[in-house]
Amino acid sequence: MRTRSLLTLTAAVAAFALSGVSPASAADNVLTTGSTGGDAVATGTAVTASLASGTTATLYSTATGTTGITCTTSQFTATVDSNPTAPGTASETLTGHTFSNCTSNNVGVLGVTSVTVNNLAYTTTVASDGTVAVTPGTAGPIQTTVVLRTLLGSVTCVYQATNGSLSGAADNADNSIKFTNQQFTRSSGSSLCPSSGFWTAKYAPVATDGAAVYVN
Repeated sequence: MRTRSLLTLTAAVAAFALSGVSPASAADNVLTTGSTGGDAVATGTAVTASLASGTTATLYSTATGTTGITCTTSQFTATVDSNPTAPGTASETLTGHTFSNCTSNNVGVLGVTSVTVNNLAYTTTVASDGTVAVTPGTAGPIQTTVVLRTLLGSVTCVYQATNGSLSGAADNADNSIKFTNQQFTRSSGSSLCPSSGFWTAKYAPVATDGAAVYVN
């Protein structure tokens, strides 16, 4: 009886020790810093990222072409609104998105004066499977205004997300978010601007206070 009692006590202690580890693992949040399963990103925290090293942001007139606008500098800033236990979906407010150092190889275009993202803030969600979705906020549709210098003078063209939202993918391998061939449609402006634009950009590392953000 004494031996059985000792074995039972030992098993109970072992089970208790394991139960002390499991809930912590199960309580990992969708967004963490340092590593997968690391410290949870607190709500209200700012998350930022610039273009991944060696990449550009492009707005081409076709999904498979190379004619359009290329920007070598771009950055986004978002604020974490919710970060639930994984698996789940975290939400953010995209408060800033900028593009600069842009050029164009469109016929008749001499240069790019500006590329401006309108109607911020946008709503962004990040799911545990890495799916990223950007949807409009209360200010209006997802929209970008492009100002070009052309042979005929300055022209302004406005593009809106064709499907009303944008889809991206997060990757923990390099703490990146990538958007590929997200289609925009010219809603107003000169015919010197293409009727459609397909936006591709990769941002990495996504970080907060210098610490890389992981998706769990």
